[in-house]
Amino acid sequence: MKRCTKVIQLTGYFFTKEYEKKKKNKVKVRELKEDTVAKYFLEGDTEILVYFFETDREVLVTPESSPEDIKRYLGEKFLQK
Repeated sequence: MKRCTKVIQLTGYFFTKEYEKKKKNKVKVRELKEDTVAKYFLEGDTEILVYFFETDREVLVTPESSPEDIKRYLGEKFLQK
C-alpha cells in the first residue's frame, strides 16, 4: 500500500510522497496535487498520514477508516460517492 503525507501548518496544507532514487539510494520527497492523492485514495491502494506541524501529532487515515474521520482530516473530496 502506498503512503502519502498531508502536512498541516498554520498557513495551509500540502501533500507529499517519499520515493527512493534507484541510482543514488536517496529518499526524496515530492509534493503532490490534492486531486491526484484523492484519486489514489479512492482506488483503495493509498493510506494518508496526516501530520500536524505545530503540535507534532500524526493521524493515519486509510480507506477503511470511518467516513467521519476521512471527512474531518481529508475533506469531502476523499469520500466514496
